[in-house]
Amino acid sequence: LRKFELTDQEWLVVEQLHNVLKVLKDATLFFSRSTPSLATVIPAMDHIDKKFTTYSRDRKYLPTIRSAVTLAKKTLDRYYSLTNHSEVYRIAMVLHPRHKLAYFKAANWPDEWINTA
Repeated sequence: LRKFELTDQEWLVVEQLHNVLKVLKDATLFFSRSTPSLATVIPAMDHIDKKFTTYSRDRKYLPTIRSAVTLAKKTLDRYYSLTNHSEVYRIAMVLHPRHKLAYFKAANWPDEWINTA
């Protein structure tokens, strides 16, 4: 069984992956437990994007972990851009009592995008 024992370096990779993947686990649990709505999709994606950006720049993570996070962020960005093809996400945000246009302003969306919303 000793040959299957993880090295210290492998444990470090596991620990770092655990930290990085937690944001995805939290999002999955959030959407699984509550009644998801379109108005929660964009804020959730923004939160994940911020976390991924932080992880990809944080030197405490191994280069392989940072590289993997960068690839995950590119995938997230691709899906995020798909929300531009459907107005329902923006409509849901504007009509949501908590968000309205304030969310877009707080997220520093360009005025042109906010006016489109």
